[in-house]
Amino acid sequence: EVQVVESGGGLVQPGGSLRLSCTTSGFTFSTYAMHWVRQAPGKGLEWVAAITPSGTSANYGDSVKGRFTISRSNAKNTLYLQMNSLKPEDMAVYFCAKALGTSFSPEYDYWGQGTQVAVSS
Repeated sequence: EVQVVESGGGLVQPGGSLRLSCTTSGFTFSTYAMHWVRQAPGKGLEWVAAITPSGTSANYGDSVKGRFTISRSNAKNTLYLQMNSLKPEDMAVYFCAKALGTSFSPEYDYWGQGTQVAVSS
């Protein structure tokens, strides 16, 4: 059974940082690209970042480029999202998603339940 579980969300002040984690099991983590996607209150899904299976290449949405860093530990079957210089508009539920393959194509077959990030003073 594939499991994808996000953690690390919380309340942070503008300009602050958070590190999200996504622990996985039930599939060969090191052979799939992984993505972070978010959904702000009352809005649709927004793709945030993606990383290749080896972790050597990453891609980011324009709204987070230069502030967020996606990374992975294939030894720990875990995906990360380091979020710096957080803004109120980053407030959302953040989801970890397993890609169908190895590319940055935003096609997923498994998602986690999400972790809430709130940015407020």
